[in-house]
Amino acid sequence: MQDEPGPTELTKAVADFLREDIAPLVSGQNAFKLRVAINMLDLVTRQLALEALSDAAEEERLRGLLAVQGSLFELNRALADKIAKGEVDLRTPGVAEHLWQTTMDKLAVDQPAYTAYRRELERSKAATTTK
Repeated sequence: MQDEPGPTELTKAVADFLREDIAPLVSGQNAFKLRVAINMLDLVTRQLALEALSDAAEEERLRGLLAVQGSLFELNRALADKIAKGEVDLRTPGVAEHLWQTTMDKLAVDQPAYTAYRRELERSKAATTTK
């Protein structure tokens, strides 16, 4: 285990350097390729920062829904099998909420600027503060 900076800080620093110092110097196809690389580094940075907590929460929700133990992969496979067999659907208590939260957690990594995602975040925050 290394001290600071960690992987999240390192990938963010590289993305920031490319965005701020290199991007203004390139054009054409290289500018496009650079934007793709920066976007990939931004995604990896978000994944490093968010994945452990969201995976743990997803695993906990799945254990509650399925009442079994297993890895996140195994639990997701078990849920998919139950859905495919018709044993579980969106009317099953907790399933819709689990799928929605899992989707939101994945969007936080993959597409945090996505308009519908931002709108749902605001809606969720508003609903939480009014409770």
